[in-house]
Amino acid sequence: MIIEDDFRISAIHRQFVEDVDGYTVIKEARTAKEAKAFLQCGGPLPDLVLLDIYIPDVVGLDLFRYIRGQYPTISLIAVTAATESETVQNAIVGGVFDYIIKPVDASRLKRSLLSFQEKRAFLAGRKTVHQKEIDYLIGTSFEEEERPPATKKKDLPKGIDPITLHKVIGLVRQEKQGITAVELSKQTGMGHTTARRYLEYLVSTRMLRPSLKYGTVGRPERQYLIRGTYEQNDRNGD
Repeated sequence: MIIEDDFRISAIHRQFVEDVDGYTVIKEARTAKEAKAFLQCGGPLPDLVLLDIYIPDVVGLDLFRYIRGQYPTISLIAVTAATESETVQNAIVGGVFDYIIKPVDASRLKRSLLSFQEKRAFLAGRKTVHQKEIDYLIGTSFEEEERPPATKKKDLPKGIDPITLHKVIGLVRQEKQGITAVELSKQTGMGHTTARRYLEYLVSTRMLRPSLKYGTVGRPERQYLIRGTYEQNDRNGD
C-alpha cells in the first residue's frame, strides 16, 4: 500500500515497487482518511506500507502511530521529505522498517523491498532464532561472517534463490532428526534434484552435515542435519 498525497509521485513509487518480483500495490491512498477507510474495510491487509510523513489531513507521525498501533502485522517504510532528526528518531523508535528520503532512488527502494522480502522469508516457519540471526534481522551485525550463510543473491551460486534458501533453512531447522531430499521435495513442491541442490549447498556452507539414513529395503538415503543437532546426537550416542 502506498500512502502519498501527490498522485504523480505515487504513480512513480508504484512503478518502482511493481518492478520488484513478488510485490503488488493493492491500494494508493492520498489522505489519512482514505488510508484508514481502506484498512478498516475488512479486506486483506497489506504486508507493507510506503508512507509519506507529510499527509495534509494528519499531523506529523500520527498516521504512522495509528497504523503501528491498530495493525501491528503491517510493516512500514517511510518514504518522505521529512529530514528532521526528531522525526527520524521517533520513526525508528516506533518500529519503521526503513526510512527513505525523497526524491526516491529506484535502486535504493529496491534494496529495501528485497531486504524486507528476504527477512520475512527468513523468519517464515521458524519457532526460534539464534542471536546472530537476530543481529542480522535487526541490522546490528558488525562482521560479515555473523550473517546467516549467503543471504544476498549476489553471494549465491547459480540455481540458488535466497527466498527459497531461507524457506529450506527454516524447514531443516524444524526437522530435529534430519531431512532427506525426497522429504524436502514433498514439503516444498520442488523437484528432487532441486531439493538436493539446496541441501548440498548448505553442506558446502557448513550449516548442514550429511549422514546416511538406512531403511528396511534399498540403498540408504542421504540425510541432512543442522550441524549442532547432528553433533549433539553424536555426543548422546544417538
